[in-house]
Amino acid sequence: MVSESGVVQLPGADQAQSFYASRLHLTPGDILPAWVYAHLRTDHAGEVGAVCIYQGVLRFARDPVLRAFAEHHLATEQNHLRLISGWLPVAQHSRLLPLWQVAGFLTGALPALFGPKAVYATIEAVETFVNHHYEEQILALARQIELRNLRQTLLDCQADEVAHRDEAAAASRGFSQSGWMLRAWCAMVGAGSKAAVTLIRHI
Repeated sequence: MVSESGVVQLPGADQAQSFYASRLHLTPGDILPAWVYAHLRTDHAGEVGAVCIYQGVLRFARDPVLRAFAEHHLATEQNHLRLISGWLPVAQHSRLLPLWQVAGFLTGALPALFGPKAVYATIEAVETFVNHHYEEQILALARQIELRNLRQTLLDCQADEVAHRDEAAAASRGFSQSGWMLRAWCAMVGAGSKAAVTLIRHI
């Protein structure tokens, strides 16, 4: 329902189902179901972390090609953060955002200390996880006609992340084969991302 000021107000719990079914074009700023906020909280925290990853890379990387790669992707992730922030009220942000900022910065900074190969492999690992993460949400929203605008936002973000993954994979192939330490690091990054998502849905 909409107040005289034009603000969408949350109906009572018994009216929620008919309320969402009657609004076929929910847009940023509208009130969304709680389960959608839980998913968007993970997306927002992930995009905050992604911005910090590239900031970490740029803090220590000296290779001009790698820096150009990071600068370009940083701009894309900043745009993703802006888009997701439009859908997620500040009150719904993860209360652990400072932790995700530090984790993101370290995820970019540490491999940057070891050179481009480590950074590209890390980005490929991160974006592989992010692609699957977005895909799960996009599938969940497939039958939610009223959330078609949100689904399109996630599809657009996913396409960018897949492009980042593929670009990092292509750049990584220009270097020697990864050693076991880098493979272990990338596995840890993937596992850590999965664990973080589980926690962020609730905190």
